[in-house]
Amino acid sequence: MNSFRKIGILFGLVVLVASCADTNSRNYQYMPNMYESVGYETYQKVDFLPDGMEAGLPAENTIPRGWIPYGIENTMEGKELARLNPSPLDSLNQEANLAVGKELYTIYCAICHGDKGDGQGNLVKREKILGVPSYADVARNITVGTSYHAIYYGLNSMGSYAGQLDTEERWKVAEYVMKLKQDLTK
Repeated sequence: MNSFRKIGILFGLVVLVASCADTNSRNYQYMPNMYESVGYETYQKVDFLPDGMEAGLPAENTIPRGWIPYGIENTMEGKELARLNPSPLDSLNQEANLAVGKELYTIYCAICHGDKGDGQGNLVKREKILGVPSYADVARNITVGTSYHAIYYGLNSMGSYAGQLDTEERWKVAEYVMKLKQDLTK
């Protein structure tokens, strides 16, 4: 009888411990750094580097790989300066540049500006965006340089596309915008 009582108490303790355990989380971690990483701030001093070294900062006046600085400021004076800026693309490949520019324009610009550059894109037709002017508007006086400037920095409610398009692609889209302007004014 005494052994049945001991087995009953042992069984009761096992049931009690099992019922109190949290089944949603593990009760041990074999390698805790694999589960809970230590966050480090970029360029902060860290203890595991010798002599308290810091992570290497980029040298002054360097630019990231694949990025070319524009050099014209995002001001009204900069926009007027950009008006005189010609396209640096090769004029011998004009047809190829316009083909790529048309493709990129269709992806990024036509939704607002329309396929013809008349300011009647899908978002304008659905009245999601208002006030997108036509490229044929004489008062705008668009040049390839101002188109590039607007693509690089954005203009009014249009945001910058410098993150989506690289330098060469922006110039190709700007040249295609000039072709659309020429087609609209005929």
